[in-house]
Amino acid sequence: MTDRATRVVRVVPNGPVMVEGPVCIELPDGAVVESDRFMVAICTCRRSKNYPLCDTSHRRRQKPSSEGSDRSAGQANGAQPAQNSAAPNSAAQDSAAP
Repeated sequence: MTDRATRVVRVVPNGPVMVEGPVCIELPDGAVVESDRFMVAICTCRRSKNYPLCDTSHRRRQKPSSEGSDRSAGQANGAQPAQNSAAPNSAAQDSAAP
């Protein structure tokens, strides 16, 4: 190896690549991004508005919804499940009456 100290690079599952800084990142289009931070998060999901630096956009990724999770989310917000599936509008009519 050379006289430089070994850099630590950590790959975070479903997240960025963490590199001990400071770093100079060369992009395919020739642009150069520099960071003098002691630890630099490099985006791997390409959702970052600060690309190539991570802005934690990978955390906001939407999970596929399933019918069961939609029901539990509605109940957590105070929504009540329908009691009678034969008359779905009866509750709305009752609440609309003076």
